[in-house]
Amino acid sequence: MSKIFFNSNELDRIKKAVKEAESKTSGEIATAFIRQCDSYASYEMTFAFFTGFIYFMVLMFFVHPIELRMQEIFWGYSASYIVMFYGFTIFVVMAFAYLAANMPWLDRLIIPKKVMARKVNERAVRHFIEAGVCNTRDRTGILIFISFLERRVELLADKGIYDKIPPEKWEYIVSVIIDGMRTGKLTEHITEAIHECGVLLAEHYPIQPDDVNELKDDLHILAR
Repeated sequence: MSKIFFNSNELDRIKKAVKEAESKTSGEIATAFIRQCDSYASYEMTFAFFTGFIYFMVLMFFVHPIELRMQEIFWGYSASYIVMFYGFTIFVVMAFAYLAANMPWLDRLIIPKKVMARKVNERAVRHFIEAGVCNTRDRTGILIFISFLERRVELLADKGIYDKIPPEKWEYIVSVIIDGMRTGKLTEHITEAIHECGVLLAEHYPIQPDDVNELKDDLHILAR
């Protein structure tokens, strides 16, 4: 997946940005990227069935001309031919609709935004725990979690810093990354967001003499 969205140079730039940001603070910054947080198969299948139903309803208005055309084509025409035609073409339409529903732009149209927001938040919280961001010495971990399909970013901060930084600061950082996804400059915007997180952390938690790097600086490329 990293080969699809990030090359080695881009991954190295993100890692260096984290390292530089953490050089001025005792806080920890973790980054994670995932292509999508759920398969959303039930919504895609529902879309395919709905498309097939609409196609069937449209065909109902053309039964007679279709039957006449089939009588011209087949010498031994029987009523079963039109039944087979309807069944086969509906299946084909549903199959293509299901495949089309796997395209990101269409997924974003058919899947409710509330559902996508919930799935991204659940996956981000899970990684927040699994990656140990919630277990730093001074409870000063930040996770920048990016989900490409949903075009959403979750910025999770541990208890040590959450109450000290106003929500509008977090919202600005999130908007920077989302803008990067929209403009195709994701790496540049991720590094900018990391820099902003570093500034906020340094303001409240400057670097300490005994500071230890507790989390990996690499961008975590996640599977579902």
